Amino acid sequence: MVCLGNICRSPLAEGILQKKASEAGFVCQVDSAGTNGYHTGEAPHHLSQKVARMHEVNISEQRARNFTPQDLERFDIIYAMAGDVLRDIHRIAGNNAQMNKVKLFLEELEPGAQQDVPDPWYGGEDGFHDVYELISRTCDNIVRKYNIHHTTARLT
Repeated sequence: MVCLGNICRSPLAEGILQKKASEAGFVCQVDSAGTNGYHTGEAPHHLSQKVARMHEVNISEQRARNFTPQDLERFDIIYAMAGDVLRDIHRIAGNNAQMNKVKLFLEELEPGAQQDVPDPWYGGEDGFHDVYELISRTCDNIVRKYNIHHTTARLT
């Protein structure tokens, strides 16, 4: 799961997907990262943590890290939270042949729509609730899709 700073959207996606996969008995490694270094080493945004806690998802131990070209080697699927993040991943990865592993996150909810997960950073708490629900619905689809086809997966 990759967003810009790795403190709002991608930590929520990491926590939500890990919880849903675990509850479904789907064994996978889920991680998150950001394409810029503004928040490296920081905990998720306090509103991301608050909204996650309200849904019994604990993301408080996560720490922001930068997306690296090595992530293309380490993970089977890489989800970009938005189009600008997808472009950043391409820039960071260079000519890596494994870019076929990278896709827009919301393609798992609405294939072909080319939609972004809104960045709640610029709004109030309601935006974090909306983003949580959108990510949660998408994670339901991911678990259904990959739990049927694979016994293990590594997702970022």
